[in-house]
Amino acid sequence: MKTVIFDLDGTLADTSGDLVAAANACFRGLGHGNLIDPVADQEVAFNGGRAMLALGFSRLGTAWSEADIDAQIDNLLAAYEANIDTHTVLYEGVVPALERLAADGYGLGVCTNKPAYLAEILLKRLNIRHHFGAMLGVGSLPVRKPDPELLFATIRELGGAPERSVLIGDTITDRKTAENAGVPSILVTFGPKSRDVVAMKPDGLLDHYDDLFGLLKTMQI
Repeated sequence: MKTVIFDLDGTLADTSGDLVAAANACFRGLGHGNLIDPVADQEVAFNGGRAMLALGFSRLGTAWSEADIDAQIDNLLAAYEANIDTHTVLYEGVVPALERLAADGYGLGVCTNKPAYLAEILLKRLNIRHHFGAMLGVGSLPVRKPDPELLFATIRELGGAPERSVLIGDTITDRKTAENAGVPSILVTFGPKSRDVVAMKPDGLLDHYDDLFGLLKTMQI
């Protein structure tokens, strides 16, 4: 079976608004107000909770450490889970693209560094979980991307093989994961404009989900 594996945040959906809101909830709880900007700091949001907390603490102008981040992670996850789809939206064309791929016999999966339980919640809220025969995230295995095993396990769960698979993502982590697995990569170009995905040298670039089916055929996947 041919398999197409997707990252989630920044690839299938713009989740940055809710991620930033969760980080700012932590800073408000500490009496600092909102320290992360949902527009200017969008790229940091896609790098995860720890990256947002580190950025916020760095803006206080006082000493901080990884222990400060550790102390807020559970608060951030709780705030995010409570408001996981307030601002989040699917990128244009996602659902038709998934439907067309399934109709052509592709197996579809999600491989994300988002905690698996949160990814499950979000995919269901966005009404696309049923499109995916496999969904692995942080907590599914003892590793996370760019370790290729998370990708391999997603492909295996679909009954596929790496040589007939592709990983679609939006970050250098996705690019490295694919490279480590010996799997072609496609990076989306509709993320934060400050991120130069061309320089990451993926095997393909996706400008819009309307183009995905044709791109896969061109790449002979």
